[in-house]
Amino acid sequence: MKKRKKRLIRSLALWALPPIGAVLIRMIYLTCKKKFHVEAPIGERPVIFAFWHGDLLMQPYMYAHLRSSPKANVIISDHFDGMIIAKIMHYFALGTIHGSSNRSAARVLFQAIRTLKEGYDIGITPDGPKGPRHEVADGVVVMAQKAQVGVVIYSCVPSHYWQLTSWDRFTIPKPFSRLDFYASAPLRLEGMALDAAKARIKEELMRHAF
Repeated sequence: MKKRKKRLIRSLALWALPPIGAVLIRMIYLTCKKKFHVEAPIGERPVIFAFWHGDLLMQPYMYAHLRSSPKANVIISDHFDGMIIAKIMHYFALGTIHGSSNRSAARVLFQAIRTLKEGYDIGITPDGPKGPRHEVADGVVVMAQKAQVGVVIYSCVPSHYWQLTSWDRFTIPKPFSRLDFYASAPLRLEGMALDAAKARIKEELMRHAF
């Protein structure tokens, strides 16, 4: 009985929360002042977009600013909260790749590399899905080097925000604040040792972290 009730609650949440979440994100964005800081054109070739897990909420708008025609998949956890996030991403014309847990890491890497070679961009949180916070996992480097694509670092810095007590300190901008969006030039990692490449990505991600 308890399991059935839990499944029912989850089914209702998966049905109701994504559209509500998408509307709230749009309302926050529309009420805020925005400024986009783009270091260099990203070009036409596919790239990997990387941002901290706690800075995920407004990133679809950075992507829309850089790509007039969205063609991207975001790597999302196969946990329940990841399923909700995935459904929200679909409201912003973004596809998803599920399964960033350890038991499916190899499959996700293979699928992401294949997707990059097919011309799609990939979005990834290098410290997701469960942390440690602000630590870069190997996957983003492996993908970039195997597919020979650049890594563009995203950040959204709100002037006023709420910050949750979750492991990632998930950040929600307050309405009517100012949003500064940052995008780095594509980082090329070919030929770099794994630790050096991870350090380079972290250095760029920490420039606007909070």
